[in-house]
Formats: sequence, structure tokens, C-alpha cells
Amino acid sequence: MALPVLTNAQAPLTEAITVVNEHGQIQSLNIPAERALTVYVDKQELVTLMTLGARPEQLVLGYLRNQRLLDSVDDVASVSVDWEVGAAAVHTRGGIARWQERTARRVVTTGCGQGSMFSELMEQTDALHLPSTHITQSELYSIVNQIRLMDSVYKQAGSVHGCALFLQERLLTFVEDVGRHNAIDTIAGWQWLQEAQTLRPVGADAHTAPTQGHVFYTTGRMTSEMVIKAAQMGVAVLISRSGITHMGLTIARQLGLCTIGRATNRRFLCFSAPERLQLQPELFLALQA
Repeated sequence: MALPVLTNAQAPLTEAITVVNEHGQIQSLNIPAERALTVYVDKQELVTLMTLGARPEQLVLGYLRNQRLLDSVDDVASVSVDWEVGAAAVHTRGGIARWQERTARRVVTTGCGQGSMFSELMEQTDALHLPSTHITQSELYSIVNQIRLMDSVYKQAGSVHGCALFLQERLLTFVEDVGRHNAIDTIAGWQWLQEAQTLRPVGADAHTAPTQGHVFYTTGRMTSEMVIKAAQMGVAVLISRSGITHMGLTIARQLGLCTIGRATNRRFLCFSAPERLQLQPELFLALQA
């Protein structure tokens, strides 16, 4: 089946403003842009997302994927984004089954902005199965260092979250948005499109990436929402420079998903599934030599 037709509705990621500092001086700086994007699926309003607007079409695809409203990117005919009206029009090939039932109940999450998850999704975590991904301590350090050196909106304007998908230590894609849930949804949409361009194994779960070795990095907290979405993407290792919530930890342990937090420079804490992390004490011996 053909890939969905997508617009390329790019928007400026920052806005230049003037402010008055503590000395009464006027100075210029950049702040992150934030836009409301109302998503319509087959002319029915679904949700309004507050977003930076970096890759809105992929954000919409990833939202539909992570909410499990559609089974495959093949179900989407097109996504058209128009920033003049702040709307994304999604046309599907067969509609969303059980629309009212699946969108009626929502759980408001702790995500920045307006994070929410349809509650049916929260009840499906037991069905998720993760690949046998492992990560070495040196790969972890490489990932943290690549993020540190990234030319980002955060360095220019602050006030945004960043997420990245790696294949072991090789960066595949990096996205920033006003909320970490938007950033992970955008990467999920990107991943969905990438998977659609390669042959999926027969019988593969459309929600789970067939490729092992995917590692996900987020600048934000590892909440239940982030853990579930990472698992749905076939990610078994989740890294953050921040910490983890109790519910996020509970679900990660239930799934056997490795969560590594407080990852800055060479320090980190492994909260769950330490068997997926290969420690390398010789790295510290080399530094001391």
C-alpha cells in the first residue's frame, strides 16, 4: 500500500522578542514558538496539541500510533497541516474503529503542555513485548555526549524538551518540542514512516519496531506515559538526564524496560532492568591512569 501523502508545513521554531533585564536595559532574545494544532480525523475533531511545529505531520502520525487509534501507517491516506488555521486534517483509508468508545475516556498525564492518554491504552501494557536490546556503558556515554553537543533550540531559546532515537549509539533522529510527549510522538511518527518503507516481518506487530537495538533518549522525566510510548515503539532502553516517577518505574519493571536516569557526563542511575546494561569498570580505571 502507498505511503500517506504529507504536507511539509514547517514553521519558525523560535520568536525574537525584547525584554527588560534587572538593570532596566532592553535586550533581545529568542523564545520557543508555541502553536495550537487541532487534529481532525475524517472531519471529526480529535484533539488539540500545543506544539513547537517542527514536524507537525509526523507528530500527528505518532499521536495516532501511540494512542493506538490506528493499527498501521498504511491506514492513513494523507495528513495536511495548515498553520494559517492551526489545523491538521487526517484522511484515513477505513476510519477509526469504535471511535466514541476509544476516545471517550482520557487520563491527563504529567507531561508538559497538554499530555493525555486514552485510558484503553493504559490497560494494554501487559500485551507489550520488548526486543532483547542491551547497551554498554561506553555506548551510554556516547549517547549522552552526542546530545550535549547537539545544536538545538534549547541552546538558543531554552524552555523545550528534546528526544532522540538511537540504534545502539548511532543517532537516527532528534526532535524538540514544548512537551516531551509531543517529541516522542513525532519520533514515533517518523519511525512509522521508516518502517513502512522497509519490509516488515510476516506477522510483526504493527505497533512494535521490528529492529532491535533501539535506544531512546529524553531530556524530561521518565513518566508512565514516556515508558509506555517507548515500549510501544519497540524500545527496551530509555535514557534521561532527569529522574523517574513511581508509576513510570513500576511499569518499566513490569515490562523489563531498562530506565537510566540522571545521565549527565559520566554519572547515571539505572532504575530498572539492570541486566540490559553492561557495566565497564575499566572506563574509570582508564580515566584514573
